[in-house]
Amino acid sequence: MTKVLTSSDFDAAIATGVTLVDMYAVWCGPCQAIAPVIEELAHEFEGKAQVTKLDVDVSGDIAQRYGVMSIPTILVFRDGQLVDKTVGLSDKASLVALLNKHLA
Repeated sequence: MTKVLTSSDFDAAIATGVTLVDMYAVWCGPCQAIAPVIEELAHEFEGKAQVTKLDVDVSGDIAQRYGVMSIPTILVFRDGQLVDKTVGLSDKASLVALLNKHLA
């Protein structure tokens, strides 16, 4: 299962390596549509990159920090620094390519 981050553990979770964060809300239809893809990525990239989720309704301060205005928004961090961002529904192939780009 994909790890769900909160404001209290977010900074520590993104501090090292490559981390994908799915910014979502439980009421968001497109977020629910992409959820199975996020789960698949978590399994496929285990040991290579972290694939996580953050509920913007629970941790709005983090969403605000990174200027998240629409969801789903996918943020990619490398060693604590934001290196990529995509807004809206993305297909699995696009997200795999996004992760692989930052793992190279």
